[in-house]
Amino acid sequence: MIKACVIGSPIAHSRSPLIHNYWLKKLGMNGSYDRVLVEPEELKNFLAHLEAKGYAGCNVTLPHKETALQYIDIVDESVRTIGALNTVYLKNSKTHATSTDGEGFLQNLLATIPGFDVSEKHIVLLGAGGSAKAIIERLLRANVASITVANRTLDRAKVLKQTFGAKIIPIQPPALNLKYCDILINTTSQGMTGQSPLTIELSELPAHAVVADIVYVPLKTELLQRAEALNLRTVPGLGMLLHQAVRGFELWFGAKPIVTPELYDLIAHDIDPDFKS
Repeated sequence: MIKACVIGSPIAHSRSPLIHNYWLKKLGMNGSYDRVLVEPEELKNFLAHLEAKGYAGCNVTLPHKETALQYIDIVDESVRTIGALNTVYLKNSKTHATSTDGEGFLQNLLATIPGFDVSEKHIVLLGAGGSAKAIIERLLRANVASITVANRTLDRAKVLKQTFGAKIIPIQPPALNLKYCDILINTTSQGMTGQSPLTIELSELPAHAVVADIVYVPLKTELLQRAEALNLRTVPGLGMLLHQAVRGFELWFGAKPIVTPELYDLIAHDIDPDFKS
């Protein structure tokens, strides 16, 4: 039996087991995917003995996405650029790491708005954390025209320009101009259940603009509700969680799963029992 898991601290909230065990059952595969609580002081030992514990690999979540880098044998280019990982897999008894968050965002966008082309688009991205970096890295590979990074701490946005180059325009939120924005992306925790709301005026956005939020609790954030009220196209965050899981499953279990409406409904109901598809 092939085993994989998700590690972090805390970890009880993770919905990754629901996703991967759904795919294992659908594909009729003999495997398992578990949650494992790993404290920071246990991280090095856990990753060093991943194979001995019987795991083909693991997902890595907070607070380990950056610190785990120093304990991995081989990391890919995206991880080196971003400075964070979310997926570890074993190959020839060595640990390898990649990041699937950026791909998960892009695939969610394309699944939600079929035929959409991000090339040469002007992006406005809110936030400058780990998710922002992963999304920026993937969008630049898709040849977007520019990415304006709005962050309350300007220095953090400036670091992203140093990392990713001339297409990054760092600003603070008061300087935000949405008149020429093709895709607005929220990568902050604002708007998440229990967090402060995201107060940003959307009326300047052009009629063709897309508004995406990586927050998925609640399933439809207030930002997306306001965008819909303006008849703008929206991309909710739950799909990113589902699509980012595809690559890890394929690396561990050797089969490429698909994100289906049935899977979306399963996870959405777990988040909100009143959800109706």
